[in-house]
Amino acid sequence: MYLIADSSTSRTSWALAENGQIVDKADTSGLNPYFQSRREMSHIIRLELPDHFFRAKLDHVFFYGSGCANIEKIKTVESSIVAQFRTPATINSDLLGAARGLLLRQPGLACIMSVGTNSCFYNGERIMRNVRPGGFLLGDEGSAAHLGRMLVADIIKELAPAEVTRQFYLRFKINLDQVLDMVYTHPHVTTTLSMFSSFLHDNLNVPYCYNLVKDAFMSFFKRNIAAYDYREYPIAMVGDVACDYQAVLKEVAAEFGATISLAVPSPLEGLVRYHTEGTAR
Repeated sequence: MYLIADSSTSRTSWALAENGQIVDKADTSGLNPYFQSRREMSHIIRLELPDHFFRAKLDHVFFYGSGCANIEKIKTVESSIVAQFRTPATINSDLLGAARGLLLRQPGLACIMSVGTNSCFYNGERIMRNVRPGGFLLGDEGSAAHLGRMLVADIIKELAPAEVTRQFYLRFKINLDQVLDMVYTHPHVTTTLSMFSSFLHDNLNVPYCYNLVKDAFMSFFKRNIAAYDYREYPIAMVGDVACDYQAVLKEVAAEFGATISLAVPSPLEGLVRYHTEGTAR
């Protein structure tokens, strides 16, 4: 039996898998070695996962997570996982998890479209090229945080239509001072701005909201996808943004001569297939 996990900063999804099937699933808080120590991650795993996950006879744990980008951070996560499950563990980045979960062993472009964004060219085995996402300050075009920031910035500068601004304040039951306080004092500003992006999704019929979203995705394609040989390979996407705005993303892709072949909220089911339909580690 395998334990397979896909983790973002905000949430970790876990699956017990046997004979190619998911036996059980559970969610815990996110695990990210940039924000949490080994002890803190172990605390989350032990307290938030159901007890029977620790009693399962595991052969291996495969963990894919944000922040797992260098040897030092990978070792931090690995030591926490091994200590909790007493089982060998393989730790990889969330981007490789997205690529394997979306494309299995087929070449293509894999994209994470969530609170942040990322992309890569995957040859069916490993990531061959990655346009650095840049993070919230320097990139993450098309992410939920980026969408929220663009909306709030327009509202602050009175560039958004008056009715959009009025509905925004009614929706979140806040005023301008409170918005600024949330953005500049919240420890995880990307989470706050991502919350505001939901307003755009619910108001896509408003031309201003639709155009803002489309412009953000145009930026994502120009600054990320255009760097790859994107016309020769399918583009697969994972994350809430990929699913919620699938129609707009496909419209933008068509304008670039690209094809989005798949958009799913999580790579977990694909990762179960990847690790149970072969011997890949």
